Amino acid sequence: MSIQEQQTKLNIGLFGFGVVGEGLYKVLEHTPTLNAQIKKVCIRHPHKKRNAPAELFTTDADLLLNDDSINVIIELIDDSAAAYNIVTTALRKKKAVVSANKKMIAEHIEELIALQLLFDVPFLYEAACCASIPIIRNLEEYYDNDLLQGLSGIVNGSTNYILTKVSKERISFNDALKQAQEAGFAESDPSLDVNGIDAVNKLSILLAHAYGIITPPDALIHTGIQNLNNDDAIFAKEKGYEIKLVAQARKLADGNIAAFVAPQFIESDNQLASVKNEYNGVVIESSLADKQFFYGKGAGGFPTASAVLSDLSALRYNYKYEYKKLRYQVPSALTDDFYVKVCISFKALLQVPHERFDKILEWSSNEQRCHVTGILHFSELVKSNWWKQPNVSIVFYPDAIIDNYVPEKTGVLQEEFVEQLC
Repeated sequence: MSIQEQQTKLNIGLFGFGVVGEGLYKVLEHTPTLNAQIKKVCIRHPHKKRNAPAELFTTDADLLLNDDSINVIIELIDDSAAAYNIVTTALRKKKAVVSANKKMIAEHIEELIALQLLFDVPFLYEAACCASIPIIRNLEEYYDNDLLQGLSGIVNGSTNYILTKVSKERISFNDALKQAQEAGFAESDPSLDVNGIDAVNKLSILLAHAYGIITPPDALIHTGIQNLNNDDAIFAKEKGYEIKLVAQARKLADGNIAAFVAPQFIESDNQLASVKNEYNGVVIESSLADKQFFYGKGAGGFPTASAVLSDLSALRYNYKYEYKKLRYQVPSALTDDFYVKVCISFKALLQVPHERFDKILEWSSNEQRCHVTGILHFSELVKSNWWKQPNVSIVFYPDAIIDNYVPEKTGVLQEEFVEQLC
């Protein structure tokens, strides 16, 4: 039997023909070795002009889902509820599925894993996390052991574009957001990106593959860049840092996992400092291999299509995620029992309850903002939202997670704090 005869012929039912879907269609036309063809495409707007034969398209999802000759469903739509119905129906019909819908996957990953196992079909979604960066496959295959110490990444290109503009061009956050929207890197409603929701969805998915942790994204502490301002950027520059929105997870000395999404000060020698504009970057730290850096475009038609194409290629050999950390090892557990070093900036002094800090290391103020650097227990961020108030911003320091910290509770008396700060 020849190599090509051993490969599975992929007859594809494609949902969505936007930038990514059309990009995939064009690539497949010029990649005959994949042994794959798009048989039908389900779209929402039938009268929209498209760069493909009209007979390829339909608005009837059942034509794809009930066609026994279609053995692969590719879901590339932006409606997470509709995507969930498409994916779960396809899995129950024993069709392999490829998806890029990180919100849908993050919110339903436990059920989706169960369906894969029950019906013994692959469900692949490399494109859902960092587009062109093959981070999920690496976590699944290369780091399928307990030596993974941590991962940290810039996983949202829109916010990274904004922060790059603010840092390099000294423009306001609002102006940088407008530029991102004009360049097509941010949506007209940018809240999913700017508020850190897109990044925490991706972190939720990565935790399943890195540590066997299944957790809904809203259970993870996260904030975006919505409360940052130009004084924060100036403060960072004076300290020799840039600010990046970072998703991270780290194994602590007790084996439990700390995980969150938040703005972070990045030093110039950190690999993430080189990640500019709409690019993504992920640093993986291992006990034996030290640090490895993955870099690439995190959005766009062809970068995302390249990840979908990689999943399609793997399907020819019936590749499946094994979720080894979840199924064959005792999964790690999330914890909020650790300390972090953070900088809080704010306008009104009493917005920040200084008694929540175990130790205040530094404070400064000018006519616009006050900045307080200190150490606090992470559970303080879990059980209260004072740090999410308007005009209050939080930025984590490099190596913010302090393992085995010995509490001091030196604190500062409120009267002394008010007197010295303002």
